[in-house]
Amino acid sequence: MFLLGSLVNAGAILFGVFVGFLIPRMSERFQEAMMQGLALAVMLIGLDMALKDSQDIMYIIVSLVIGGLLGTWWDVEGKLLGVGRMVESRTRRVQGSTAEAFVTASLVFCVGAMAIVGAIQSGVSGVHKTLYAKSLLDMVSAIVFTTTMGLGVALAAIPVLIYEGAIATISHFAGAVLQNPPVIACMTATGGLLIVGIGISLMGVKKINVGNLLPAMFVSPVLKWLVPWVMQRLHG
Repeated sequence: MFLLGSLVNAGAILFGVFVGFLIPRMSERFQEAMMQGLALAVMLIGLDMALKDSQDIMYIIVSLVIGGLLGTWWDVEGKLLGVGRMVESRTRRVQGSTAEAFVTASLVFCVGAMAIVGAIQSGVSGVHKTLYAKSLLDMVSAIVFTTTMGLGVALAAIPVLIYEGAIATISHFAGAVLQNPPVIACMTATGGLLIVGIGISLMGVKKINVGNLLPAMFVSPVLKWLVPWVMQRLHG
């Protein structure tokens, strides 16, 4: 079920809100410890994805270079953040802590590369490890947000389900059209390295603009399909 990861993510947010409603405000020391542990888990998942396709290292490297150049040229990272700022500015007219909690939580849960990469992985290959890891991160964030902003955080589960579900659905039908396991494997390995970058950013080691590298997820399957096809035509 290609929507399972999205459903689990939305459910994890609701569970985090429930836990946050029951416990007192969490100290920054505990928040940091939990986030660092989850960041390590995210990096492990990314490495596991990336190392499963050791045959396509050159494709992956070239895809990251081309994707990074395209993403920087298009300023994907800036546009993702811009969407969040636009939503925030348009909802400032709505008064009340519920609206503030909804907007803040929605931005944190939706605007980010992990949601896109994870939803694509779920749709293409039916593997939900990335969205499961994101679910844990969002659950912790939901606990923290609820202790400070209230139950309005629960409403953020709706846009998360719609956003990730739409990406997973589109990716599922695109993957079904491809019907090419090597192409999907190359795409998954490229996404794995992006997940590692997200983990590094979460650890606070170095801020990596993973959003600008997202085009690599689409460059890699094109290269994996196109290069052998061209070589076959040249030698045929």
